[in-house]
Amino acid sequence: MDTFVMISSEWWAILSLAVLLTASFVVVLLLYRRLRRFEAAHKSLQALSSGRDLDALLEELAERQAQTAEGLADCLTRVSRLEQKARTLLQSAELIRFNAFDNMGSDLSFALGLLNEDGDGVVLSSIHNREESRVYAKPIKAGQSKYQLSNEEREVIARLMVQAITHTK
Repeated sequence: MDTFVMISSEWWAILSLAVLLTASFVVVLLLYRRLRRFEAAHKSLQALSSGRDLDALLEELAERQAQTAEGLADCLTRVSRLEQKARTLLQSAELIRFNAFDNMGSDLSFALGLLNEDGDGVVLSSIHNREESRVYAKPIKAGQSKYQLSNEEREVIARLMVQAITHTK
């Protein structure tokens, strides 16, 4: 026999509400369990081994980072000034000894070049013979001099300029 039970629409509404209420209760229960686990993990993260609060530790680290950034900026400024100053300081030297006169027995004459990174500096020359010795100083700007240079002085400057090129690479 076929018995078909007719359920009124009110009962259908009550039944669907009961199912929805049960499903909602299960979802709330699962979310509550997840929230409790999250709170436990959060508390364990907040209380470090030293017992300090994580927020206080983060604030301290942010303050330290700001101090470090200030110190780094100060160091970069100082290094920049030192680099600018270093460019003007004499950085390379080259010496060539030579015999200025054929009748002299030794290489007592010399040409000494002293230049900075930009090729500015001085070349000192000493010409020695039996009766006297003379010393000459000639300023150098960008590897050139406005004064007449001897072969040895030009060679010293050329060597120094090659050194400057190879050191800047």
